[in-house]
Amino acid sequence: MARQRTANRNKLTLSFMFAVHTQSHQPAGTACARGVRGIRALLACVALLATMVALNAAEPDAKPAHGTVAPAAKPLIQKAVEAAGGEANLLRYFTFKDRVLLGEKDTGFGAKRESVMDAPRHWWLKTPSGYSERKDEPAVFLVWAWTLRALTDPASSIETVPDVKDGETELWGLRVSGSVKPAMELYFRKDTHLLARIDWRNDIHRFSDWKTLPTGTKYPARVVGHKKGTDKIWYFDEVTEVTPLKELPEKLQPPKP
Repeated sequence: MARQRTANRNKLTLSFMFAVHTQSHQPAGTACARGVRGIRALLACVALLATMVALNAAEPDAKPAHGTVAPAAKPLIQKAVEAAGGEANLLRYFTFKDRVLLGEKDTGFGAKRESVMDAPRHWWLKTPSGYSERKDEPAVFLVWAWTLRALTDPASSIETVPDVKDGETELWGLRVSGSVKPAMELYFRKDTHLLARIDWRNDIHRFSDWKTLPTGTKYPARVVGHKKGTDKIWYFDEVTEVTPLKELPEKLQPPKP
């Protein structure tokens, strides 16, 4: 398809050049006739130029955007991914059940949900009538980040950030940009290399209570959200079940050509 667009663009370029050449070599005639021919040629050239611009705008980049990974970040990415079960076992399509509670204290109550994930592209909530997509939901990037697929995405640019101490826990960190905006910082425990927190936008999300699936995949079963600056807690999220999927449910799969 790209080759056909290029051929079409070349034909239009030749047509444009021919139109200009023909106009510049018209035989002499009355001033009126020359004026009419000039207007017609000008309109034809404008139409050809507009089509050429449209073709250029419609043609996608030959290659998708690729991020850059700092040399110092590469061994840290490997440690984090291996600690979570290895790249082959990172969650992509999966369902999960959780309990979400907004507030400063976890009372044990909250909204219970069942979700289907294709992060960071899609997040669907299961409803009595089927599925409801959470469109334009920033939290889909948080889920994608805690699966660690943000670290293996070719579009991600990754660099190291200074170590921090969170309470009594020593952490090392990575900044991910390009594939997510604004950039987010992921911090990992120095003793286990498991994800401990994500700093993103105006919040700090702390992860704990790690579970291991039969596949060897590890995931955090508890997330607590804090506000930057005040460190005030504003939500609790308890993940009660995670099920990896080989593919999305049929109803959620994109239309086949």
